[in-house]
Amino acid sequence: MEAIRALVVAKRSARSAKIATLNQIRHLSYTAPDQLRERLKGVSRQQLAARAAALRPSQREGADPVMAATKTALRILGRRVLALDEEKARIDALLSELVTQTAPQLLTLFGVGVDTAATLLVTAGDNPGRLRSEAAWAHLCGTAPIPASSGKVTRWRLNRGGDRQANAALWGVVITRLRNDPRTQAYMTRRLAEGRSKPEVIRILKRYVAREVDHHLPRP
Repeated sequence: MEAIRALVVAKRSARSAKIATLNQIRHLSYTAPDQLRERLKGVSRQQLAARAAALRPSQREGADPVMAATKTALRILGRRVLALDEEKARIDALLSELVTQTAPQLLTLFGVGVDTAATLLVTAGDNPGRLRSEAAWAHLCGTAPIPASSGKVTRWRLNRGGDRQANAALWGVVITRLRNDPRTQAYMTRRLAEGRSKPEVIRILKRYVAREVDHHLPRP
């Protein structure tokens, strides 16, 4: 789990750096000279880095320092994004191997991919004392319901405690199931018909997913 945590830190850093660099490329493309701005106009975010990395300042642009400098900057930033993509690919390969070795059954759960499993394993590894029971794990992930009933109306409110990374990972599993799993879709429909709100049902589903995950976590 400690090895997974180290790789997750590196991947999050690479992801943040890529987003920041892509934003810089887009901003420079908006303020570039007209000819260059038109070349990059409408380029998708997926293709922007490659297009910027392919730019080549020419000798003819020596008389126009703005054009030459902008192309150079865009090319450097584009290559930086491509290098970050290579870093992420290497990290993904290592993460996949480690997660499969550590908790192979976790990856069999519907909607749980390598990134989600890695996040949950890091949370579990950082808090081994909180794995004493399924309820303790739910509290750690911020999915244990908090009563907010009034009169004859029984309701549960959002739990803002716990590990937010793990909570977000469970939310991602629920959203994936709502999009692709007929059983989860049917459950949502039934609970909405009972008068529940969609956020309430999602919170209930996160609690169910936390219970599933708990059964497949390695214990110290």
